[in-house]
This record gives sequence, structure tokens and C-alpha cells, in this order.
Amino acid sequence: MSSPHPDHSNRFGLSRPVWLLGWVSFFTDMASEMVYPLLPLFLTQVLGAGAMSLGIIEGAAEAANSALKIVSGWLADRWHSPKKLVLLGYGIASSVRPLIGFATAWPQVLAIRFSDRLGKGIRGAPRDAMLADFAAADARGRVYGFHRAMDHAGAVTGPLLATAFLYFYPGNYRTLFFLTVIPGIIVILVLLKVPERGQTGVTPGSDQGQTPTKNLQSSRSGLWNLGGRFYWAMTVILIFSLGNASDAFLLLRLSDLGVTSIWIPVLWSALHVVKVISSLVGGAMSDRFGRRGLIALGWLWYALIYAGFGYFDTKRAVIAIFLAYGLYFGLTEGNEKAWVADMAPSHARGTAFGIYNAALGVGTLAASLIFGALWTRVSPHAAFMAGAGLAVVASVLLFVTFRATPAA
Repeated sequence: MSSPHPDHSNRFGLSRPVWLLGWVSFFTDMASEMVYPLLPLFLTQVLGAGAMSLGIIEGAAEAANSALKIVSGWLADRWHSPKKLVLLGYGIASSVRPLIGFATAWPQVLAIRFSDRLGKGIRGAPRDAMLADFAAADARGRVYGFHRAMDHAGAVTGPLLATAFLYFYPGNYRTLFFLTVIPGIIVILVLLKVPERGQTGVTPGSDQGQTPTKNLQSSRSGLWNLGGRFYWAMTVILIFSLGNASDAFLLLRLSDLGVTSIWIPVLWSALHVVKVISSLVGGAMSDRFGRRGLIALGWLWYALIYAGFGYFDTKRAVIAIFLAYGLYFGLTEGNEKAWVADMAPSHARGTAFGIYNAALGVGTLAASLIFGALWTRVSPHAAFMAGAGLAVVASVLLFVTFRATPAA
């Protein structure tokens, strides 16, 4: 029997809506990671495409993703209904992803991947705003850390399922892609159970330290008035992201040093195991010790990892550094989102998360172009050292320009 006002926060201190959104991310990433690692092989071996087509596909997909993040966050705040956008975004991705199995030419894959990333761009900021509503002010780090952990758990499961399927059915990529419709259906069914903002027994996160909204008109006109502190924080995050290139370069480095292709998916899954554990621990730590210190520590750890990739040339050393890379995600991913929720008032959180996600997307896209140019024209060592240097600069700026943020 349930009480009229049920306590949803009885599962490890996390509310039922947070758990549901966590499972949504788990199944979404599981389906995505069943496809993404195999896409280069499918394009080259099945469709006969080249490396240039892969670059065009991924570049266009990331551009669509970044462009929509601000718009969807702003619309979520204007409409006061983030769930509709979250449903639309996950629905688009879940419905188009299996269609890769029908593709007969690389432009068709381009259209499908473009639509898939379009869905991600629509859902990201509204979903993060919903999580902020379902999290108490003193548990935001734990909530976002848990959500990132579920996302990474899906990234562990997806490649392993794909490997097992291809072990029994070698080269049967199309059937594997068709099967991603199953987790897609699960995602939509779980999402339908997530309450809209304000329709849950959980008290939404407070606007501690923010100016209260006087009326609807003032809240709408103030969607972009997030304050100089917020925009400077996004600038510092953008500086760091300019050195945060695609993880594909790390996999390329492993391959260049002699790691065979059969071990790449295993190492990729092992990295996400580290991410799961570190995300759970890092999120909880930020609630207790504050955001700034852990984010700066994560960026410095990132600098050490990239410096290690640039300095060492032995396979064993680089494999160990690659797995240690997972700690960076636990120290930063969930904590950065909790920091955004701390700085933004509730009526503008969608817009704030849209700006944050767009900064990451634009920075990562630019970083990959810079990194690739340095890798090709100078050396892999120079590319990794440049990424490490930008991470150190961002860490120093974070310490110098922001006072220590106490635990909520």
C-alpha cells in the first residue's frame, strides 16, 4: 500500500524519477554502443566507404547535436514542460538507430546518424534540468554522478553484447543494428513513467542563493540572465574542452603501440567500468566537499593522463594510463552538472544546461580538429601535450577566479 505522499527517496537516497531516468540512459547508451564501435567496420567492409565519409558523418552529427542543445534547453524553460522534449529526443534516436541495418550507401548512414544526434541534442538539456528538479540541493552531486554511472554502465554492456552476438553470427551487422529497437522500446516505456516537473512527491531542488522569481513574465525574460559568474564558469569549461579531444585518438594511440583490434572493445568496456565506480564516488564527494576542488582535481588528473599518453611509448604503460583515465570522468562529469544546477535558478535551468552542453560540444569538436592537425603535422606527442597544457590552464583559472564552493 502506498501513502498519499510517498517517500520516493528510499533507494540509496535517490528518488524514483532519478532511478527511472538512470535506466533510460542505461538502455540508450547500451543501444548506442552496440552500433558506434562497429560503424567504421560497417562503412568500410559492408558499404565500401572510406575514412573521409566517416569524418563527414561524425562531424555533421556532432554539429547537429551541439546546435540544438541551447534551443531545447531554452524551450524547456519557456514551455515549463521538459518531459515533452525529453520524450521527443529519445523517441527520435530510438526509432532511427535500427534503420542503419537498411542502409546501402554511406549518405543514408549520414542521414540516420544526423537524426540520432539530433535527438540527443533535443533531450540533453531538458533531461538535466529534470534531474535538478528531482534532486535536493545537498544531493545534486550524487544524483548526477549516479546518472553518469548508469550511462557508463550501458556503455559497458553494449559492446559486450555486440561482441557476443558477432561471435555467434560473424559479420551479421545488419541484424545486430535491427536488434537495437528492443532497448529503444524499453527507453520509451520507462520514460512514460517519469513524472513531469512538479508532479512528484519529491521536493524539487531549491534555488539556494538565487533571487526568487516574482512572476512568470519576469522568469521568461530572465532566462538568459544567469549572471556573470555562470558565463565565466562556462568560459573556463570551454577552455578546458578545447584540449579535450575525441577518445578515438586514445584508441588510435593504443592501436599504434601494438594493441590488437580484438582487445580494443575489451579495453573500452573496462574503461567504462572505472567510469561507473568513479562517477558514483565522485558525485557523492562533491556534495560533501564542494564542486570546485574536485573539478579542478579532475582536470589536473586529465592533464597527467594526456601527458602520459604523450610521454610513454610502451604498450603496458599506455594501457594502464588508459584505464586510469576513467577517474577523470568520475571527478568531473557529474560534478560539473551539479555545479550548473547550483548556479542556475530553477526557471532557467534548461537554458543553463543547454549553454553548458553546447560549450562542451563546440569545444570537443574544435579540440578534435586541433588535435588531429597537431597529430598529423607535428606528432602524437605534441597533440597530447597541448591537451594537457590547456587542462592545466583551465585548472588554474578555476582556482584563481572562483572561491571554494562549500558543500550544499
